[in-house]
Amino acid sequence: MIEIIQMDETKDSVAFKVAERLTLGITRILENMPGVVDVRFAEREPAEKRGLLSWEQKNTCILPEDLRDFYLTTDGFTLTWSVKLDSECVPLGCMMINSVARLCPLLQPVSLFSLPNAPSLADLDWEESSTERSPHVPAAPHFDSRSRIFELDSCGGNGKVCLVYKNCTPGALFKSEIWFLDRSLCWHFLTTTFTSYYRLMITHLGLPEWQYLFTPYGPSPQAKSMSERVCFC
Repeated sequence: MIEIIQMDETKDSVAFKVAERLTLGITRILENMPGVVDVRFAEREPAEKRGLLSWEQKNTCILPEDLRDFYLTTDGFTLTWSVKLDSECVPLGCMMINSVARLCPLLQPVSLFSLPNAPSLADLDWEESSTERSPHVPAAPHFDSRSRIFELDSCGGNGKVCLVYKNCTPGALFKSEIWFLDRSLCWHFLTTTFTSYYRLMITHLGLPEWQYLFTPYGPSPQAKSMSERVCFC
């Protein structure tokens, strides 16, 4: 039975139905997989409409309709699971969407180094004009005022999944996309909508570094090895 965190026993059946709906039934699949243990879903209350409106006013961006609907169902999402390897319980899968309060702008320090005249994140934008890009892949976000970037998931320190608004010019309608920023500060396009990203996250079970499957180099050997050991690849 999936463990619903922070709830009363009288709410067991309701909370379980909510978990099933939010996880698209992946909890049952995980529980039936050999070796998977300690499946945990953190129950959260819906975000308040005034909180969403406050976020939009503060950041001068309109939340995508599907992300707004998600937050009106649950203020963030966390589902974790472990595997039993050599009689030891090892945390492995983690699916996470930040709450509205943690949907913060990506930190954009003036400089990457604490030195005078050191390069800043905005200096990385030169690569877009100097390299060829596939016509099927949208233009990468900018680190300057042309884009507004908000962190959906810190990916356990292995990168950041971001809600990105591009072409943020006065009077323009901001269209959002979901991008992955890897540890080398390179952008990788994931999906055009939050709903599509959410399904990707569920489909990949929150395995370590699964977002790197959408990069040219893929997950690290360590992440691949762990996935292979539990027979998910």
